[in-house]
Amino acid sequence: MSNVVVILGPKSPTSEITNRESQAAADRVGGIDLRFVDSDQPFDEVLEQCNGAVMILPKGRYPQLTELASKLGSLKLVQTSSAGTDWIDKAGLAELGVDVANNGGANAVAVAEHAIGLMFAVNRKLDVQIESVKTGTWMAGVQGDRTEFHTLVGKRIGIIGLGRIGSRVAKRLAGWECEIVYADVVDHPDEYVAATGARRVELDELLSTSDIVTLHVPLDRVTRHMISDRELALMKPTAILINTCRGPVVDENALIKALESREIFAAGLDVTEIEPIEADNPLPTMTNVIVTPHLATRALESELNGAQFTMENAGRIVRGEAPEWIVKPV
Repeated sequence: MSNVVVILGPKSPTSEITNRESQAAADRVGGIDLRFVDSDQPFDEVLEQCNGAVMILPKGRYPQLTELASKLGSLKLVQTSSAGTDWIDKAGLAELGVDVANNGGANAVAVAEHAIGLMFAVNRKLDVQIESVKTGTWMAGVQGDRTEFHTLVGKRIGIIGLGRIGSRVAKRLAGWECEIVYADVVDHPDEYVAATGARRVELDELLSTSDIVTLHVPLDRVTRHMISDRELALMKPTAILINTCRGPVVDENALIKALESREIFAAGLDVTEIEPIEADNPLPTMTNVIVTPHLATRALESELNGAQFTMENAGRIVRGEAPEWIVKPV
């Protein structure tokens, strides 16, 4: 079997750094002929340079990925460096006999920490406090009465999706004296759940009883707009919604209505339905919302883990072994 593995992406100073990290990881794994192909080239040149590849790791979206795979008889795996694979035509690739794998939780800790950071920041209006100092008004610019500022002690945190990220959110909240519940379509092993300290409940119970609802599910046809008018209406008027997975998991128009009408109290979002967020979207300027620019994964440790994990999967392919972290079409 070929040992050619391709990282496909545009050239930039940032890509040069990440490519060096991937090369170092490939050297540690051994037996990998790692190639870096500029995705901004004409398709025919990309195809020629990918000849013989058993794995392609696209850095960013490459619209012709399925077509490329169809012309590479050697290709076995499309590997992402992120947790999300929603932009990839998994069904089309499966028809070609090509699997798709995510990053195996390389950025799970960073996203879990970011989710908790949003919980804390929204609960204490941290963005308003920081902005008040920056604009020179000290505490005079801090909006909201004292009843809108809260600690996490005694709050019920509802985690939707107890996978790699959701489980780490639960474990990290153990010392915050919260009650942790979760809902998931996946039946996790008993010892896995026990290690998180979370208790399983039905989704509707989670939504109607949680003080904070945090989303940790992949985006697919089942989860698209899984949080919409009905689900938001179930939530407490004092509840906070946290989303660090994918924007379209939440029906944004329904969320905006719920926030404006105070059907729910607040939201902390690292993702939105359209990114970058549209200029006329009211979410960033709402006083009960904090939005960050889809950078929950932004940590050096995430990049180093991602390089190592993806090259370890490349090594499995090169050795003729089954890859890990396969994401099936849904």
